[in-house]
Amino acid sequence: MTTYDHGTRDVGPPPSQPPAAPAGPMASTTPAASQPPQPLAALAGPAAPEGRQAARPQATGGARLARAWRGRSEDPRWARPALWALLAVTTVLYLWSLGASGYANQFYSAAVQAGSESWKAFFFGSSDAANSITVDKPPAALWPMALSVRLFGLSSWAVLVPEALMGVATVGVLYAAVRRRFSAAAGLIAGAALAVTPVAALMFRFNNPDALLCLLMVSAVYCVLRALEDARTKWLLLAGVCFGLGFLTKTLQAWLILPPLAVVYAVCAPAKFGRRIGQLLLAGLAMVVSGGWWVAIVELWPASSRPYIGGSQHNSFLELTFGYNGLGRINGNETGSVGGGGRGGGGGGGGRWGETGIDRLFGSDMGGQIAWLLPAAFILLAAGIWLTWRAGRTDTRRAAFLVWGGALLMTFATFSFMSGIFHQYYNIALAPYIAAVVGMGAALLWERRNEGGRAGSAASAVLAVTVAVTAYMSYVLLGRSADWHAWLRWAVLIGGLAAAAGLLLTARLGRKAALAAAGLGLAAGLAGPVAYTLNTVDTPKRGSIVTAGPSVAGGMGGPGGGFPGGGRMGGPPGMQNGRQGAGQQGQGQGGNQQGGQAQQGQGQGQGGGQGMPGGGTGGGQPGGQNGFPGGGQSPQNGKGNAQGQGQGQGQNGRPGMLPGGGMGEGGRRGGGMGGLLDGQQVDAKTEAKLEKNADDYTWAAAAIGSQNAASYQLATQKPVMAIGGFNGSDPSPALAQFKEYVKQGKIHYFISSGTGMGGGPGGGQGTSSQITSWIEATYKKVTVGSTTLYDLTQKSSASSKSSASSKS
Repeated sequence: MTTYDHGTRDVGPPPSQPPAAPAGPMASTTPAASQPPQPLAALAGPAAPEGRQAARPQATGGARLARAWRGRSEDPRWARPALWALLAVTTVLYLWSLGASGYANQFYSAAVQAGSESWKAFFFGSSDAANSITVDKPPAALWPMALSVRLFGLSSWAVLVPEALMGVATVGVLYAAVRRRFSAAAGLIAGAALAVTPVAALMFRFNNPDALLCLLMVSAVYCVLRALEDARTKWLLLAGVCFGLGFLTKTLQAWLILPPLAVVYAVCAPAKFGRRIGQLLLAGLAMVVSGGWWVAIVELWPASSRPYIGGSQHNSFLELTFGYNGLGRINGNETGSVGGGGRGGGGGGGGRWGETGIDRLFGSDMGGQIAWLLPAAFILLAAGIWLTWRAGRTDTRRAAFLVWGGALLMTFATFSFMSGIFHQYYNIALAPYIAAVVGMGAALLWERRNEGGRAGSAASAVLAVTVAVTAYMSYVLLGRSADWHAWLRWAVLIGGLAAAAGLLLTARLGRKAALAAAGLGLAAGLAGPVAYTLNTVDTPKRGSIVTAGPSVAGGMGGPGGGFPGGGRMGGPPGMQNGRQGAGQQGQGQGGNQQGGQAQQGQGQGQGGGQGMPGGGTGGGQPGGQNGFPGGGQSPQNGKGNAQGQGQGQGQNGRPGMLPGGGMGEGGRRGGGMGGLLDGQQVDAKTEAKLEKNADDYTWAAAAIGSQNAASYQLATQKPVMAIGGFNGSDPSPALAQFKEYVKQGKIHYFISSGTGMGGGPGGGQGTSSQITSWIEATYKKVTVGSTTLYDLTQKSSASSKSSASSKS
């Protein structure tokens, strides 16, 4: 048995050693000496061995640094410069015009601002520095941004640059993970494929938790692959720490890929079975400790002296973890979510968040985000496992396919069939798994095609089919935006088919022709995602729900995004599948209308579409454009010029329940759901009003919903209480508690949302609605610009007369 060296270098595998046995059913039986020349050696450099590593001396710190800069001695000279070029281009891509998105998702930006002002808010992930309520996620994703804001001050760049750098780091870690067992070309293909995946470019330039989660998951896979090489416990413990930190980023989603990774290690690690199980238990302990310490503190902390846990109905993080953010996402039973708890109506196996099924991620609203290389990944995963199937139990190449492929299949299946809240940007979780499988599979097939004979012909055929299928997938996805660079889909299709034909004939055409065909196929496969990514980078993205790429027929897309609608995605009612309406009049009008016309405003929105028909997948919300009611995307922080107009009319809704329309310069209302999704525009007069004497109060103001509150908090940098949390439906604060805050003089103003249904999306007599009704009946109404405020230090004349009458 080969002895393992526990001093193996951290960067990359040792020099190549020829495998002792064929790697799979298609491997050639021709002796190595009689095999034809290997073009791959010149293209990609030597690949890592398929079996165990040979012993090698430990590298010094200086040698490691030199190797990190220059690359391995066995690598082709271009390999390391190509990696640095990839990382440099990715950095520019993710930082380009980053400030145009303003504060992006104000929900998280407000929590970042709060954390930069208060260490207690930093620890809990509070929405405001006075710690009234937390965001509906654990706080780990907020911490890097909050530290950045502490260092550099509050700005969109200080908030978003950490996310962009996480994207660059993810590309680098993915390259390292793939390169260890495969060629440099495989790592570069994987890294490039991830960098230009539209949904990845979207989220690595945005401030949702998904950027950090993606980095942690790729790092966890890297650690597991290192552990599979020589069964060193430290790598498995590091993987456990990554999963624990992932839990503190986005709770149970981080553990989605745990089962396949644990099974692969239990079966394939080069150690006795008992030791493998013991190592997995230790890794599980590391995961629980690294993720559970914060949970334990929060659960043990007296509830009266910490913020309310946003997203829960009983002020419990465990409830949030296993309910709204846990099983509720799978079965759709999400109490407190948009539209209330319980599964939505939707047909065809779908709920409130669209149809479920194996083709979900290929649909009009999802496909352009992630599906470009998805068919290729499935083909190459099958080919990779087939080629390595006869290898030994501990073969690291086969283990790599099983680990990346297991993560891909587990995530794909969950996203395809989950009935709860599901947004397009969630698909970033799939991006690194797809990219890794594509890079590994393409490199392995390229190696096999150079062996000649039937094995080489079969490998060439699989590569050709993969390129052709990918080109056709791009043609379909680009065709959904028929008016957007219409020539590109035909160029991709023709180029892909030509490359496929060339790959079939490479044995006759020679080495240069083979490389040209491979290059053409790679260009055709990535042209579509690159175009979508460039559109995404060039378009400001703001609000709670964003998408990558241009508008698509039957979907959403376009600037800013919104609630999913059109096409296969049922979504909440009152949506359009119209295209981007820049300066055009867009109307969303549904059937069975009961309410009057919604308010009109200006903003970046969608125009010219058609709303859901009456009695769609669920009722209760007004019609509109690009998501919930009327209107599009608002500029942030009182800046930017609005485009287009949005106008909506109620569908299956109550009269005047939600404001429609977007918001123009100096306006008050944002897009979806009266600001519950996209926040508000804060004019200068309102900002000045709220800032005056704000330091005399704990909260300068209070507003229904976190997005509403966030807009005013970011404008003034003063704490603004988010009544009801993100959706306005959390029972915090209770009416009695709010009255006590007002009595103690802790809140200066209440900002009217204008929704007329203060309990969030569900309306009714929730806490938010009760507080709104009490304030409107008790306190003085003040209009500042287009904003309605209630001064909680001055009672209304009617209330004063009522009090005087009751006293007399």
